[in-house]
Amino acid sequence: MAKDKVAIKLTKRTVDAAQPAAARYEVWDSELKGFGLRVEPSGIKSFIVRYRPGAGGRKAPKRFVSIGRYGALTPDDARRRAKEILGSAANGEDPADAIAQERAAASLSDLAKAFVADHVKKKRKPKTVESYEHVINAYLLPELGQRKAGAIARSDISRLHGKLFSKPAIANRVLAVASSMFSWGSTHGYVPEAFNPASRIEKYQEKRRERFLSSYEIERIGEALRDAETIGLPWEPDPNKKSKHAPKDDNRRVKVSTEAVAAIRLLLLTGARLREILHLRWEYVDFERGLLLLPDSKTGRKTIILNAPALSILEGLARTSRYVLPGDDPNKPRADLKRPWAAVSTRAGLNGVRLHDLRHTHASFGAGSGMGLPIIGKLLGHTQSATTARYAHLDADPLRRASNKIGDAISAALDGRPKAPVIPIKGQTGES
Repeated sequence: MAKDKVAIKLTKRTVDAAQPAAARYEVWDSELKGFGLRVEPSGIKSFIVRYRPGAGGRKAPKRFVSIGRYGALTPDDARRRAKEILGSAANGEDPADAIAQERAAASLSDLAKAFVADHVKKKRKPKTVESYEHVINAYLLPELGQRKAGAIARSDISRLHGKLFSKPAIANRVLAVASSMFSWGSTHGYVPEAFNPASRIEKYQEKRRERFLSSYEIERIGEALRDAETIGLPWEPDPNKKSKHAPKDDNRRVKVSTEAVAAIRLLLLTGARLREILHLRWEYVDFERGLLLLPDSKTGRKTIILNAPALSILEGLARTSRYVLPGDDPNKPRADLKRPWAAVSTRAGLNGVRLHDLRHTHASFGAGSGMGLPIIGKLLGHTQSATTARYAHLDADPLRRASNKIGDAISAALDGRPKAPVIPIKGQTGES
């Protein structure tokens, strides 16, 4: 839709058709005077109301009220709200001033509640929503929840950030969520425009928790998995709990389910994320082409290539549910692998290794084989090259060849066995 002054009825079709331009512009509704759509150069679309307060007629200044963003609101929802605002203005009220006063009095708790309900839950994935809610409820609200949102200073956020210095990752996450919340609040009238006390606060340096397993460590995992599904893994009774009938040492073994063992193997063989495997459905598995066709993942639609060992594991699993790895309830996926992995990693002598480290290990084997970071990024489903860059130090195949070549030449010289005939340069004796 081109920028013009022709009024049209605002419907989902016409709103979707409104394309961003170099400058912000408005599209006005043909049926409800004063109801419009504002389109930003960034592509953000918001519903607005324009009116003149009181009985001033054309002499009164125009006032604008932002109803909300398209997406969070449908055109019909926005139209109903616009009618209420225009009705108040027709009765001599000034809705913009009333809304501004109401939102200026909003506490951080009010802002957080609106932010989660109107933005996070509607535009983020469930795991992200859970993460945002945890940060808000565990850190931001206990510290600042009763304060007026517009009265919170950068020093308040900085002080909270400082209290969490011993947990740099959590401290930085709190800062990121607060910044996102105030940014949203500033565009929706809860705090003044461009007001963001969480900005320009230096983040803590975080140490990456990356662990790459060696071939020997993977062999130990393999042994533990074979024991887990055959003879079982040994376990020790809780020393804090007295048990008169604890089994003897030789009988203290517990088997791990076939599905749990398969899940651990698939995580290592595919480099997939935990939920991508646990929530996998048979309809996503393309056996003919050797692919997992995931309709949704952390980065959206995703295709995972199945190597022969991974494909063999899937072919060997029984189809007792629509989920490849069902939980206790066959109609639901398996919830987690915490207990099976704890038993397997302990048996392998790899305490402290996380399930996510299996994904890092999959990538590290590719990088160490000289496959190149772009290929590895595509295999893992990374959308940003910077995400794959963490494996750059493992992509050492060309450097290793160069180092070996230099080392061979120097070693040959040290041993007095030149690798190629030496042709002396005329006029030089080699003396210094």
